[in-house]
Amino acid sequence: MFPISQLTSFGIGIGIALAILVLVRKNHLMASHAIWWLTVAAASMAFGAYPRLIDWIGGVLGIHYPPTLLIIIGMGLILIKMLTMDLKRSEQERKIRALTQRLAILESDMYPSSDPGSIVNVESSPGQRI
Repeated sequence: MFPISQLTSFGIGIGIALAILVLVRKNHLMASHAIWWLTVAAASMAFGAYPRLIDWIGGVLGIHYPPTLLIIIGMGLILIKMLTMDLKRSEQERKIRALTQRLAILESDMYPSSDPGSIVNVESSPGQRI
């Protein structure tokens, strides 16, 4: 049978995969983000079931201590994930700024006032100030 360390890594991969599937099913996580995490779960299961795989990859790449390869790959993937998150956040901030500007233009058209600093109650009749 498998040693406990292999079962632990394999179990972690299965746990991650199940958690991701539950989150997608409950609509807490978008499918496009789930693909990233399911790939992480699959890699965890693969390296858990076949630990010699990382030794082989490390030997092919000329790395003398193959477990460091997992750390390097993990750090690289974290950096890539952080970069993609920053790109999405920047895009959302641009969209929010554009929507805020459109809303301001629409409100100025709907509720014209002589005082540019006045606050208009949207629920009240047009032109009525608070």
